Amino acid sequence: MQKIFLISGLGADRRLFNKLDLPGYELVFMDWLEPDERDTLTTYAQKLISHYGVMPGAVVMGVSMGGMLTVEISSLVNLSKAIIVSSVINASEFPFYFKWFRRVPVYKIIPHGFYTSMGFLIKPLFGELKGKSGFLFADMIRHSSPKFMRWAMHAILHWQPKPLRTKLYHIIGNKDIIFPYKKITTATHIIEGGSHDMVYTRGREISKLLQRILNDETA
Repeated sequence: MQKIFLISGLGADRRLFNKLDLPGYELVFMDWLEPDERDTLTTYAQKLISHYGVMPGAVVMGVSMGGMLTVEISSLVNLSKAIIVSSVINASEFPFYFKWFRRVPVYKIIPHGFYTSMGFLIKPLFGELKGKSGFLFADMIRHSSPKFMRWAMHAILHWQPKPLRTKLYHIIGNKDIIFPYKKITTATHIIEGGSHDMVYTRGREISKLLQRILNDETA
């Protein structure tokens, strides 16, 4: 059974993929490792490769920050398929306010405890999170490592990806507020009404699209 390595987004964990249905594939969840403060996304991607045994010919899919790490992994390992969802391929696709945070790094002075209690502030950015979905999101944030969150924000804002070596499938929703699709120049699939959390809230639709990509039924 072929493995699909899955990387969640910042502030999320493997539960983000609870709604995916990919029969015939073994899902391997790449849980977060504690980073060294000097790690870049490139060096962190190498740690994930080594820890989880990502070999040439593997399939890797990442959401949001996990998509950026998928881009990095694809530059280090010759993957059979690299898939990113609700993410970007390079820094030119970042929204305008990322530049402001690079110049004014307020994330460095925010108290550690704030990172795990800020779900109510950023939840509206993710889209369709209500009821059980909203509770799940808040719980993932609450159980995130403040140290990891601070490191990740710095690593994302200073990301300098290498040129892509392999074809990458780029899935974005046209209602994504965090990464507005109009800034995305590399999308291969645009999901109508899809928000940043659509891998969970639109799990059935995303699963069907992933099946077509995995079976080489879509360009």
